This record gives sequence, structure tokens and C-alpha cells, in this order.
Amino acid sequence: MENIGDRLLVIYDGVCGFCNLSVRWFLARDRDDRLRFVASDSPKLADLLARHGLNAAIATGNSGTILVAQALETPAETMLIRSDAVLAMLRQLPRPWPAFAALLRIIPRALRDLGYRLVAHWRYRIWGRLDACPIPTAAERARFL
Repeated sequence: MENIGDRLLVIYDGVCGFCNLSVRWFLARDRDDRLRFVASDSPKLADLLARHGLNAAIATGNSGTILVAQALETPAETMLIRSDAVLAMLRQLPRPWPAFAALLRIIPRALRDLGYRLVAHWRYRIWGRLDACPIPTAAERARFL
């Protein structure tokens, strides 16, 4: 995939209001340009998702699962989901966010993912569903696939 390098690829639900607010939050704090973003319905993801036995539906609809791909197109390529994905994203940001991620990692994954699933379940009701994935600004466009 173009323009990734050693950055993390964040796969999110492009029509979810909460997901889009979260992407904007990460964009504002990612001063070292460590993250790239792509909506889960992008055709560019088909091969990547297939390599991990996934499809675009995992990041949309009721499951609402964020995905983060690391070490893309290398033997070390991995896919993180739910709270592990969020923690990986936080670790890429400048201080104090990596320390916050380390604190959250103390919480067992099952509990972190339970909290994640609760937010995912209520996200459309609270933050709404967009008619289409918003177009990034000209300055942000290089950060999206």
C-alpha cells in the first residue's frame, strides 16, 4: 500500500460519527505522522483483510471493530483489533499518550474489550451515522488511503 512505510494503518467505519470524531482527534495529535487512515469499505483493503481472514463488515455495522495493521507487507505483518488497536494508536502519539496506553494495558484485555464493545454498540445512537464518509481536508488528504 502506498505511503505507509512503517506507519500503522487504521481501518475505521467511515460513516460512524464517533469513529470520524476519533480519527480527527488522532490526526490532531499525531505530530510525528505515525498513522494512516482508511475507511473500512475501501476496495484497497480487500487483499489485506483476506490475508488476515477478515472482511470489511468487521469494522462496520453492529460489530464496530477498529482494526490496526502493523508492519504492512512484511513477514511481521499483524492485525490488531478493538482495545489493542486503540492502545497501539495511542503509543504512536507524543507524550503523555504512550504512558496513558501503558496504564490502560494493565487492565485485562477482556475488560478493555468489554468497554470497547459497549461504546461500539451505542455509537450510532449517540454520535449518529453519516450518509457518507467525510472528505478529508487538503492538508489531511496525504494521511488517508
